[in-house]
Amino acid sequence: MDYERILLKLSGESLMGTKEYGIDESHLREYALQIKEIAEQGIQVAIVIGGGNIFRGLSGTSKGFDRVKGDQMGMLATVINSLALSSALEKEGKKAHVLTSIRMEPIGRLFNKWEAIDFLRKGEIVIVAGGTGNPFFTTDTASVLRGVELEADVMLKGTRVDGVYTADPEKDPTATKFDTVTYDEILERGLKVMDLTAIALAKDNALPIVVFDMDTSGNLKKVLSGNNIGTIVRS
Repeated sequence: MDYERILLKLSGESLMGTKEYGIDESHLREYALQIKEIAEQGIQVAIVIGGGNIFRGLSGTSKGFDRVKGDQMGMLATVINSLALSSALEKEGKKAHVLTSIRMEPIGRLFNKWEAIDFLRKGEIVIVAGGTGNPFFTTDTASVLRGVELEADVMLKGTRVDGVYTADPEKDPTATKFDTVTYDEILERGLKVMDLTAIALAKDNALPIVVFDMDTSGNLKKVLSGNNIGTIVRS
């Protein structure tokens, strides 16, 4: 696989590490080191992070929150995670910029495609926070959107599982893993990779997706080196 520019989607839950809530600092540093390693190989890296380790808008709705306000709270959670990752990267000597989907200066500059690409071309990390800036859209959809906007070669979805399965492997021992799977098959079979809006957007714009286990140290580099880990989603 020969990728020049990637969009890396990180799960907010993964940032918890062994904790039940919030951010595990050692886990955060491990992510920063993996990202720094590939960036120093010349790969341009843009990142979107979820906020589920702090607040998830949809789950808040079941607890009485208005859906729009709940999603806005979730957007703020992604900003917290983005600031934490940018801090961890800069501590390791890698310059990182937090750009936000809604105005939030001086916490982050408003996202602008051309400014973001300029940063990427300089070898600096771009972290886009705040989801799409709109309620009712997940950070998976935001990741595909930013990947398309930034003309990324691929979206890498780093999770706690090692790919896409026919069913939940934790619940179904007969579940088997796909090496490759098409967008249409995901939509037809209702596979729980990411929400349908994200998959449809990726399909419409021919953005390939690789789902892999980011929590295993070194896996990010392995994916970009062409190792057969994870699942590739494409036409």
